[in-house]
Amino acid sequence: METNTMQIPLQITLRGITQSDAVETAIREKADKLDQFHPHIMSCRVVVECPAQHKQQGKEFVVRIDIKVPGAEIAVNRDHSEDVYVALRDAFDAARRQLEDHARRRRGDTKTHIPPDTD
Repeated sequence: METNTMQIPLQITLRGITQSDAVETAIREKADKLDQFHPHIMSCRVVVECPAQHKQQGKEFVVRIDIKVPGAEIAVNRDHSEDVYVALRDAFDAARRQLEDHARRRRGDTKTHIPPDTD
């Protein structure tokens, strides 16, 4: 039976937050899904950090994703979400959109708008 896991190097860095298997698992699952949107991902680096905060504010998370594909490097920064899973979701959604756009450009596909009928 063939496994459907990402075969590309994935580097995960957590800064300013406690090491968490649950967060790392969420990152791995989301990174695995990126393969569906671009077939030639060479590497993926994810950094999740919780910068020092003022005492009256809650924790805010910053997520940075760097993805290397042939001919390009895609970088996504998402910050200021108080829920690490929301921050991850938003960052990976943005990465997916950029990968789809890059793959479309590489294929020569462009979004074309059909002009409305003028009849």
